[in-house]
Amino acid sequence: MNKSELIDAVAQTADLSKTKAEEALNAVIQTVTAALQKGDEVKLIGFGTFKTANRAATTGRNPRTGEAIQIKASKQAKFVAGKALKDAVNS
Repeated sequence: MNKSELIDAVAQTADLSKTKAEEALNAVIQTVTAALQKGDEVKLIGFGTFKTANRAATTGRNPRTGEAIQIKASKQAKFVAGKALKDAVNS
Protein backbone atom coordinates (compact mmCIF):
# COMPACT_ATOMS: atom_id res chain seq x y z
CA MET A 1 0.00 0.00 0.00
CA ASN A 2 1.41 3.39 -0.95
CA LYS A 3 0.54 6.81 0.48
CA SER A 4 -2.31 7.56 -1.94
CA GLU A 5 -3.87 4.14 -1.29
CA LEU A 6 -3.57 4.77 2.45
CA ILE A 7 -5.28 8.14 2.05
CA ASP A 8 -8.12 6.48 0.10
CA ALA A 9 -8.54 3.82 2.80
CA VAL A 10 -8.52 6.38 5.63
CA ALA A 11 -11.03 8.56 3.77
CA GLN A 12 -13.37 5.62 3.31
CA THR A 13 -12.97 4.22 6.84
CA ALA A 14 -13.36 7.58 8.61
CA ASP A 15 -16.00 8.91 6.19
CA LEU A 16 -13.82 11.89 5.23
CA SER A 17 -13.04 13.53 1.94
CA LYS A 18 -9.75 12.50 0.38
CA THR A 19 -8.46 16.04 0.91
CA LYS A 20 -9.22 15.95 4.65
CA ALA A 21 -7.75 12.44 4.97
CA GLU A 22 -4.56 13.60 3.22
CA GLU A 23 -4.32 16.64 5.50
CA ALA A 24 -4.75 14.43 8.57
CA LEU A 25 -2.15 11.91 7.41
CA ASN A 26 0.34 14.66 6.57
CA ALA A 27 -0.23 16.22 10.00
CA VAL A 28 0.47 12.89 11.72
CA ILE A 29 3.65 12.38 9.70
CA GLN A 30 4.87 15.92 10.42
CA THR A 31 4.11 15.60 14.12
CA VAL A 32 5.91 12.26 14.46
CA THR A 33 8.89 13.64 12.51
CA ALA A 34 9.09 16.75 14.71
CA ALA A 35 8.94 14.65 17.88
CA LEU A 36 11.73 12.36 16.66
CA GLN A 37 13.87 15.36 15.70
CA LYS A 38 13.59 16.57 19.30
CA GLY A 39 14.58 13.13 20.58
CA ASP A 40 11.11 12.26 21.90
CA GLU A 41 9.32 8.94 21.50
CA VAL A 42 5.83 8.63 20.06
CA LYS A 43 3.95 5.79 21.77
CA LEU A 44 0.66 4.59 20.29
CA ILE A 45 -0.60 1.99 22.75
CA GLY A 46 -1.55 -1.19 20.93
CA PHE A 47 0.06 -0.05 17.68
CA GLY A 48 3.71 0.64 18.41
CA THR A 49 6.43 3.13 19.27
CA PHE A 50 8.41 5.46 17.03
CA LYS A 51 11.81 6.35 18.48
CA THR A 52 15.36 7.20 17.52
CA ALA A 53 18.47 5.11 18.03
CA ASN A 54 22.09 6.14 17.82
CA ARG A 55 24.24 4.31 15.33
CA ALA A 56 27.95 4.26 16.15
CA ALA A 57 30.64 5.17 13.66
CA THR A 58 32.03 2.14 11.83
CA THR A 59 34.62 1.24 9.25
CA GLY A 60 33.27 -0.12 5.99
CA ARG A 61 34.71 -1.11 2.62
CA ASN A 62 34.19 0.37 -0.81
CA PRO A 63 32.93 -2.64 -2.81
CA ARG A 64 34.66 -1.49 -6.01
CA THR A 65 38.11 -0.77 -4.66
CA GLY A 66 38.17 -2.63 -1.36
CA GLU A 67 39.39 0.59 0.26
CA ALA A 68 38.48 1.09 3.91
CA ILE A 69 36.11 4.02 4.50
CA GLN A 70 34.86 5.63 7.68
CA ILE A 71 31.07 5.65 8.13
CA LYS A 72 30.17 8.41 10.56
CA ALA A 73 27.79 8.08 13.50
CA SER A 74 24.15 8.92 12.89
CA LYS A 75 20.65 8.70 14.33
CA GLN A 76 18.06 6.32 12.91
CA ALA A 77 14.31 6.37 13.14
CA LYS A 78 12.95 3.08 14.50
CA PHE A 79 9.48 1.61 14.83
CA VAL A 80 8.76 -1.13 17.36
CA ALA A 81 5.43 -2.86 16.84
CA GLY A 82 3.11 -3.13 19.84
CA LYS A 83 1.59 -6.36 21.11
CA ALA A 84 -1.85 -5.77 19.57
CA LEU A 85 -0.31 -5.09 16.14
CA LYS A 86 1.91 -8.19 16.39
CA ASP A 87 -1.08 -10.31 17.42
CA ALA A 88 -3.22 -8.93 14.58
CA VAL A 89 -0.53 -9.67 11.98
CA ASN A 90 0.04 -13.18 13.32
CA SER A 91 -3.62 -14.21 13.59
